[in-house]
Amino acid sequence: MTFAPHGETVRAIGDPTFDVNAGDLCMKGFTAAETLAHPDRLLRPLVRRKGRLVEADWDEALDRAAQGFRDVAARAGVDANATFGSGALTNEKAYALGKFARLALNTANFDYNGRFCMSSAAAAANRSLGIDRGLPFPVSWLGDTDVLLLAGGNPLDTMPPLERYLASPRARGGLIVVDPRATAFASNAALHLQAAPGTDAIVAHAILHVLIAERRIDDAYIAARTVGFADVRRAAERVDPERAERKTGVPADALRRAAHMLADAKRAIVLTGRGVEQHRNGTDAANAYINVALALGLPGREGSGYGTLTGQGNGQGGREHGQKSDQLPGYGSTDDPIARERIAAIWNVTPARVGRKGMAAAEIFANLGDRIHGLFIMGSNPVVSAPRTADVRHRLTRTEHLVVCDFFRSETAEYAHVVLPVRQWAEEPGTMTNLEGRVVLREACVAPPSGPRGDLDVLLALAKRMNVLLFADAEPETVFEELRRATAGATADYSGITYARLRNGETLHWPVPDIAHAGTPVLFRERFPTPDGRARFIAVRADAAIEKTDSAYPWTFTTGRTREQYLSGNQTRRIARLASASPEPLAELHPNLAVRCGVTDGGRIRITSRRGTVEMRARYSTAIRPETIFAAFHWSGARTVNDVIGGPTDPHSKMPPFKSCAVRIEAIAESMSEAIVD
Repeated sequence: MTFAPHGETVRAIGDPTFDVNAGDLCMKGFTAAETLAHPDRLLRPLVRRKGRLVEADWDEALDRAAQGFRDVAARAGVDANATFGSGALTNEKAYALGKFARLALNTANFDYNGRFCMSSAAAAANRSLGIDRGLPFPVSWLGDTDVLLLAGGNPLDTMPPLERYLASPRARGGLIVVDPRATAFASNAALHLQAAPGTDAIVAHAILHVLIAERRIDDAYIAARTVGFADVRRAAERVDPERAERKTGVPADALRRAAHMLADAKRAIVLTGRGVEQHRNGTDAANAYINVALALGLPGREGSGYGTLTGQGNGQGGREHGQKSDQLPGYGSTDDPIARERIAAIWNVTPARVGRKGMAAAEIFANLGDRIHGLFIMGSNPVVSAPRTADVRHRLTRTEHLVVCDFFRSETAEYAHVVLPVRQWAEEPGTMTNLEGRVVLREACVAPPSGPRGDLDVLLALAKRMNVLLFADAEPETVFEELRRATAGATADYSGITYARLRNGETLHWPVPDIAHAGTPVLFRERFPTPDGRARFIAVRADAAIEKTDSAYPWTFTTGRTREQYLSGNQTRRIARLASASPEPLAELHPNLAVRCGVTDGGRIRITSRRGTVEMRARYSTAIRPETIFAAFHWSGARTVNDVIGGPTDPHSKMPPFKSCAVRIEAIAESMSEAIVD
């Protein structure tokens, strides 16, 4: 990516020689450079004095940050401290943050915001396929396949450059979309299965039922390359399309057509997105779709397979290198003694030091002020993006010590005791790993302003104050060289990747086990990375994962994104063109439901769940199911959508149920609504 003058700002320009997107950028991409010199940019550290955040020098801020964590550990134990990272961090930063949590803080409690994004898909792929890589094949296969089923995704809004691949199967009449909303993407598909939120496991079972009943499965592949099909067969045989129609709202004939399209295709791909995964049964629902792919013999076949779409800039790499406590660098598991010994030897500590599993993200936030008293946040804004954000805000006021690294004064930073200003993406190098497992070196493009420091520099400085030497220096390449050694022999093996190879333009998809290896763009051609080389069919329940509605909360609320905003909006809401294009959340609801509830088009409404309320304007839409309300979650204040979201997490992934909760709605007068300025 390069930069060019654009009026009074700087505009980002995509690289047309980069084959993944051929230089295409979405609105968020070509405006991203506007944050670099934004007037809201934090340039000096902030510390809290007499209840107010005031500027301080770096030594004072770092001293106070480190001392606060020492005080918490001395009073309440090392596990009373926690860290929370991000899928936006480079691979080097993700690796360093996990090492900082384990060695400097010596805590078992650390996680990252990918727990709220990719964790269910990762858990499903790991237990069935033996490995989690978003796409175990090149992204170009999406354009080459004959039939593509995408469940729970809206890439025209969330990943617009992907359109260059998705247009081909759509033009061939081979696109199937499962989505409770008739988005522009879904409406242009050959087949739109408008299932109720949380019913994806039922949809997948019904499709598999048809494939089994009509003898359209690949018996030879199942026998040679998988185990566990008998239990899955029995589960699918109980979910015929007519039963599924009653549960999901999808016509039985449409479910049969989806099965026929997949079975008739020479090449077919099944993809899942957050709409499938962000439920209390998200892992099971993703496994139900993997079962469909395995029954058809898709994984490992040319132009075919199962995959999942990533949700953050380094959504793939961010979850590979140990910034959550149940995982070690290279996608190692803390349950694996060999992985523990490998990392312990590199870090010169005992294996027990790197093998303690702690709380997942939702548990960390639920325990703030109780079992967790010190929290270090890097690259995330959970006051907007976490579930039950009203409770998170309350608990942050009870947190003894909060340190936030950011380049803007986010909503979360307002609760901090120390805020450390850091550099932005264009101001320092580092590697990212895209959804197809390709490692990309992002070079520094512009000089940073004086004042902010790199995240790696911050981690090293804090660790030094806690008598731990993390690395010899804070250069990303230094950290990457250790990361290479730490991942040698691991699932996500980066040991054969070097900055020199990436700078020379080599295309490297992990695993890359040695310096002469060309990378692995396609997985599963001959075997799966399981002990016996076979994939696992996972028998799951065909249940709906919707929070129970009743007379007090009769409707279902689901959330998502808009094209113009991103995650918590901490960056995108500050960019004028994006803010003007999408200035506020809108509650999309069917006109029939709106009239029934006395809600006017454009009028203000209050949405109330068992956890809290949110206010916004209503927008009539016939694209939404009649019993469902949709809104994007990028705003704060009284418009914080995640105030109403919550409930039991997925038992396998610890994913909160972002995509469905029971609510009631009511019209409110303009004078009653809170004036909000983000």
